[in-house]
Amino acid sequence: MPLPTSQASRLLKHRRQIDVQVYARDDGLWEADARITDVKTHPSRLATGVRPAGEPIHDMLLRVVVDRTLTIVDAGAQSLAVPYSGHCDQHGDTYQRLIGLSLMRGFRQALRERVGGVLGCTHITELAQVLPTAVVQAMAGEVIDTRGESADAERPFQIDRCHALRSDGPAVRTHYPRWFQPAT
Repeated sequence: MPLPTSQASRLLKHRRQIDVQVYARDDGLWEADARITDVKTHPSRLATGVRPAGEPIHDMLLRVVVDRTLTIVDAGAQSLAVPYSGHCDQHGDTYQRLIGLSLMRGFRQALRERVGGVLGCTHITELAQVLPTAVVQAMAGEVIDTRGESADAERPFQIDRCHALRSDGPAVRTHYPRWFQPAT
């Protein structure tokens, strides 16, 4: 389905950028650096004063270190620009509460329980939600077997996780015939 047609006279007011970069370390661990930035195209009147156009309202970083099982072994966050300086940026080591969580099993629910709402920063917690798929994408084919072709392989994790890779669908029949399961 195509995108709705955009109006020719639309005016950009706000830009949110989310950037995730995943690095393999020489000690066998992996680091995911995630950054969220919100910028207005016009001066913004905040409770703490006016933020000039183009100056970030939010500029926040989250780093998690994961092992090869996708378990978080270290985590931390930093706020470079916030709307309530001296308050928003005082989350301390809150994001170390992510240590021990698996990015593959129950991460988003556990994230809400450990740092959701008033326990953390809305923006950093929201940013953390993109980590599982970004880290899996980085490790796919290198740490995670995404083909499942060896005799003792487990079913590739991505099957039945989206509409295109339904276990009874044509993409699985074509690309993962061993794991195809006809609809009953």
